[in-house]
Amino acid sequence: MPRTIFENIVIQHFKEVTSIAFCKYMPIRFFEILFIEKGQGTLIINDHRVPYGDNQIFILIPNDKYNFEIQAPTTVSAIKFLNSFFGNFSSDQDQTQRKEWFKKIETILCSTNRTSDINLHSEIEENNIHDLFSVLCNEYNHSNLRDEVILKNTLHSILQIISRNISYTSSKTGTSKIQKIIDFIHYNIYDSEQISNKGIATKFNVSENYIGQYFKKEMGISLKKYILNHKIKLAETRLKYTDLTLTEIAFELGFTDSSHLDKTFISYKGTTPSSYRSAHKIAVSNPTS
Repeated sequence: MPRTIFENIVIQHFKEVTSIAFCKYMPIRFFEILFIEKGQGTLIINDHRVPYGDNQIFILIPNDKYNFEIQAPTTVSAIKFLNSFFGNFSSDQDQTQRKEWFKKIETILCSTNRTSDINLHSEIEENNIHDLFSVLCNEYNHSNLRDEVILKNTLHSILQIISRNISYTSSKTGTSKIQKIIDFIHYNIYDSEQISNKGIATKFNVSENYIGQYFKKEMGISLKKYILNHKIKLAETRLKYTDLTLTEIAFELGFTDSSHLDKTFISYKGTTPSSYRSAHKIAVSNPTS
C-alpha cells in the first residue's frame, strides 16, 4: 500500500455479496463514502432503514453505525478516511492535498439530510462516479498497480463530484432561489469575495442592496450571521479532528487573526476555541490488523 497520503485511508470492494461483515475500522473512522454499484436491500443507518438499489451513494460520519440487509447480490465499494488521516497536517508532506480533501469532506458533512443517498444531478455524473470508483478500487487493491498519482487524482475527482451535488436543505428554504443561494454559500465558503453581498448579488443577477434583504426575509437571519454561523461549525470540525493551530484555522476561514476567531467563537459557542478543543478533541489512533 502507498505509505504517504493513503496510509490512513481504507478502500474496500465487495462484488455480488450476500452479506457484509461489520467493519473493523468503524470506531476510528472519520468519514466514509459508500457506493452501491448494484444490488437491492436495506441499509440500516443508526436504526433508520433506507432501501437501496443500483448506483447509490451514501455518506457516513463519525459515530454512524450501519449494516446491510441484502435481498439481491450487492456490489459495493467503501472509502474510509480514518481519524488519523487528518490528525497532524503540519508534519505531512502531503498537507496541501489533505487540507483540500478535508474542505471537500466538510462540504459533504454539512449536508443536513443524513439518511438518504446523494442525488447526482445527471446521468453523466452517475457514469463518471461509476468509472472513477472502478479505477480507484482496481488501482488500490492490486499490488502491481497502486500508483499514488492515479489514486490521488481519482479520489479528488470523486470528492469533487459529490461535493458539487450536495444540497443544503432546510425547512426554511421554501423556494429554489434561496436554496441555490445557500448551496452557493456552502460550496464557496472559503472564498470571501464570492460569498460577499456583491459576489452573491453578481452570481444571482440581483442588486447588492437587495440580496441582504431577501436573505433575511427568507431565512430569518442576516446573510452575515448565517455565514459566520457556518464558519464556526467548520472551526468546530477542525478543532475536533485536526491539530491545526488557531492561527491556521482563522486564516483558512477568513478571520482577521486568531483573536478575531476567539472572540467570534465565544460569542457563538460561549467558550473559547482552546477550551472547546480540550473538551471535544478526537483521539487519533492507527488501524490495527
